[in-house]
Amino acid sequence: MRIAFFTETFLPNFDGVVNTLCRLLQYLEGQDHEVVVFAPEGGPQQYAGARVIGRYGMPFPLYPEIKLVSPLDNFEKELLEFKPDLVHVLNPISLGMAGIWHARQLEIPLVASFHTDVAGFAERWGFGFISEMIWTYSRMLHNQALVNWAPSHATATILRERGFERVSVWSRGVDAKHYHPLRRDMDMRRRLSAGNPDAPLLLYTGRLSQEKRVNWIKRVLKSRPDVRLAIVGDGPYRTELEKLYKGTAAVFTGALRGLELAQAYASADIFVFPAANETFGNVVLEAMASGLPVITANAGGPLDFVQHKENGLVFQHTNRKSFKKRVLQMLKKSPQERKAMGLRGRRLAAERSWASVFSSLMAEYEGGGAKDQCADHDSTGSAATADS
Repeated sequence: MRIAFFTETFLPNFDGVVNTLCRLLQYLEGQDHEVVVFAPEGGPQQYAGARVIGRYGMPFPLYPEIKLVSPLDNFEKELLEFKPDLVHVLNPISLGMAGIWHARQLEIPLVASFHTDVAGFAERWGFGFISEMIWTYSRMLHNQALVNWAPSHATATILRERGFERVSVWSRGVDAKHYHPLRRDMDMRRRLSAGNPDAPLLLYTGRLSQEKRVNWIKRVLKSRPDVRLAIVGDGPYRTELEKLYKGTAAVFTGALRGLELAQAYASADIFVFPAANETFGNVVLEAMASGLPVITANAGGPLDFVQHKENGLVFQHTNRKSFKKRVLQMLKKSPQERKAMGLRGRRLAAERSWASVFSSLMAEYEGGGAKDQCADHDSTGSAATADS
């Protein structure tokens, strides 16, 4: 099969969108499919056997990692040469709009996937007056596709309520061999705890931006001065956070990749994730695969796999006190209780392999996305309700 992707963000940036696309490209290479990727320039010209065609783009003010390529850019020559069987636009804004236009003009089957709640970011950053405009624009683009994939049931529900049509669920997987409790490493634990490996260790991983609400964790440290916090990741809010946490028991590692990231997960005691606008929450699933009990909000993508009091604790998503309360509750549990909770999460995460996710996606690709989209089809290969 020949597939053309249009994405608003790609390497060297690394977020949930890029992580998912890179893993999909690796899978497609292994299945001998032919792929071309249209992306903002600045990244590799080839990845996992796929040709990457970059175009100049300007940073999107609400999400600087997204580079806005002109929707008027012409890709007709490249598409006519490649002859794709399918065009897949990821989180279409500007480059995605160009992809949609070309697919319709050249009569190529078009599918789309929703990844980032940009309208939600606008609301939380005080730009609520443009939030409805963003939803209207996004709905207009997505509704031209044969199918619109949401990464979780919670996100699918929101999209349907917003008037998005033909919504289905394309879930996410995790490499449970790479993210594993056996990656626990005492040298990494010393690094994450600033030389205090015997202290309880909280871990946050992910993008350091305002909407992630990493600042909420500070109140826990004030209540429990014996606790250490490792903040793994980078982003536009890092400098502000480093100032905020100056003088506390917090360690900033910057972005970690590969073995170091897997060791960081497995070497902590509790994973804390204050964000409430996650469309899926890849890092939560990675933490669970690593055997950690998790603290997440009662909103967004993690509701698909975080079960309150079973593999983690869930807080009221608008309430800082609720978040602090849940973290303190988890800290009061014995190490044995936390380990048992983490292992239950590990078992659940291990069932969500990338191979099964992509196998189901390929079945929909080959059908041109023209399956019954009224039902909430879960591309992990199983059907589930919005409350699962």
